[in-house]
Amino acid sequence: MTDLHLHPSLREPAQTSKAWPFEEARKLVKRYPDGKPAGEAVLFETGYGPSGLPHIGTFNEVLRTTMVRRAYEALTGGAPTRLVAFSDDMDGLRKVPDNVPQKEMLAAHLGKPLTAIPDPFGKYESFAHHNNAMLREFLDRFGFEYEFVSSTERYRAGAFDDALKNVLRHNQDILDIMLPTLRAERAATYSPILPVSPKSGIVLQVPVTVVDADAGLVSFEDEGETITHSILGGGAKLQWKVDWAMRWVALGVDYEMYGKDLTDSGVQSGKIAKALGGRKPEGLIYEMFLDEKGEKISKSKGNGLSIEEWLSYGSEESLAFFAFREPKAAKQLHIGVVPKAVDEYLQMRGNYPAQEPDKKLGNPVHHVHVARGQDVPATELPVTFGLLLNLVGVMGADASKEQIWRYLGQYVAGATAATYPELDGLIDNAMAYNRDYVAPTLKRRKPVGGEGAALAELDAKLAALPADASADDIQNIVYEIGKNEAYRFENLRDWFKALYETLLGSSAGPRMGSFIALFGIDNTRRLIAEALA
Repeated sequence: MTDLHLHPSLREPAQTSKAWPFEEARKLVKRYPDGKPAGEAVLFETGYGPSGLPHIGTFNEVLRTTMVRRAYEALTGGAPTRLVAFSDDMDGLRKVPDNVPQKEMLAAHLGKPLTAIPDPFGKYESFAHHNNAMLREFLDRFGFEYEFVSSTERYRAGAFDDALKNVLRHNQDILDIMLPTLRAERAATYSPILPVSPKSGIVLQVPVTVVDADAGLVSFEDEGETITHSILGGGAKLQWKVDWAMRWVALGVDYEMYGKDLTDSGVQSGKIAKALGGRKPEGLIYEMFLDEKGEKISKSKGNGLSIEEWLSYGSEESLAFFAFREPKAAKQLHIGVVPKAVDEYLQMRGNYPAQEPDKKLGNPVHHVHVARGQDVPATELPVTFGLLLNLVGVMGADASKEQIWRYLGQYVAGATAATYPELDGLIDNAMAYNRDYVAPTLKRRKPVGGEGAALAELDAKLAALPADASADDIQNIVYEIGKNEAYRFENLRDWFKALYETLLGSSAGPRMGSFIALFGIDNTRRLIAEALA
C-alpha cells in the first residue's frame, strides 16, 4: 500500500488541502486530537442492504469511505484504522426486486430474513448470501482493504446480545425519540424490537412489551397467541434506525457517510445512539446518483448502471474517478457518461506528474489510486478513448481486435497489446460500447449546401499529403477549409458537425486531424468518396 504520510513533499499540503477527503478526515482529527484512546483503530463503516443486487451506489460508498480513511492516515502519519462493510442481511424482505428471477418463489418468503430466503439464482445458500457475494467480489477485485460483517452472523452468534439488552433498558427512551416522527397508524404498532416469529420465521412488525431487559425477554402476539420470547442469539433484530444506532455504539463506529435521502434517519439514529450511551459517528451526507430519467437509482428497480455494465464499457479507474467527483452534487449515472469519464480520468492522470504537491492532492486520480493502495501510473496512452471509439465505429461492428491494433501500430510506433496493456483493455471496452450503443445509432447523411464542395477540397488536400502526415498538419488543413467563406459555414463548429455526420454517422466526434492520422489518409478518402457518392 502507498503510505501517503511517508512522502515528505505531500505531508504539509495535506494539512490544508481542500480536497473533500481531507476535509472529511479533519473531522476525525478533531474528534480525536490525540488519537483514539488505548491505541484503538479509528473505525469506518459502510452499510449494505442486500434486498437487491448491489449497484454502483453501493460500491461508491465503500470507495469514498476508503478515500477518507487514507486521507486520515495521511494527516495523522499512519494512525491505525479499520473499515467494516456491514450487510444488514437479517432484514426482512419487504418487496420482490424487479431484476431477479423466480419472483413467485421470493414472494412466498416475504417478511423472512434475507438469509432465510432461497437464492433465486440457485448459486448460494440464501438470497442474501448471493448478493453479499456479488458485493464482496467487486470490492476484492478493486483491492479494497475491508472486513465484511454479516448482521445475521452477529445476531445469531450473540455478539449483539449485550447491546440488545441495552436497547431493552432504553426502550421507552427510544420510543420517545421515534414516535413523534411517525404517522399515527405506524406509531400504533411501532416497536424498536422486531422479533423473529418462532412459528413462521417472519420478522414481525408488532407491538412488543419488555418482560425482562437483563434476560432479553419480551412478549408479543404471534398468530393470535401472546408469547414470551428471547430476543438474544438471533431471536429478533432491531428496526433499522435503531439497528443503525446500536451498531454505531456496539462496534464503536467513528465515521460513516450516507445518502441525502437518509438525512432525517441519521438525525434520529444519532439521538438513539446518545440514549444508548454512545456517540454519533462523523460523516458526509452525499447526493444521490440518478438514472437517465433523473430518478434515484434503486437496488429493487435495477435502474441505473450495474458495476458489471460499467466495466464492460470502461475501466475500473474511470468508475472510481466518476464516483470521486463532487459527492454533494446529484449526478446522472447511465451508459452515456462512461466514455467521458474514461477520457477525463486519463487527462487528469496525464496532468498529475507535473503538478505542484497541493494540486496533486486535489487531483481525483491521486485519491483513486491511493484508495487502491497504488501510486498514480506514470504511463500516458497514445490515443483518447473517444478517438478509439470513433476508429472502432468507422471500422464497423465486424472489425477484429487485431485489425484495430494494426491501425494503432501505423499511428504509434511500436504500439502493441504488450507495450500498452491498458490500451488493450480499452479496445475491448470500445468494441463492446460500439456494438451495443453506437453502431445501432450510426447513420451517415448526405452532404448539403457547400458541404460537398468542402469535402471535395479536403479529399484533394489529403491526396497531396504523405501517408505519414502529422495530426497537426492534417488539422490545419481541416481548419483552413472550414474558414473558407465560399463553403458558407457560419462557424467551424458547423463544419466539424458536417464531417462527423457525413463521414462518421454521428453528431459529435474527435479532433479530425488525430482521427485521420489514426484511421489513415487512404481510408479517410474512401469515407469521403462514399459520402460524395
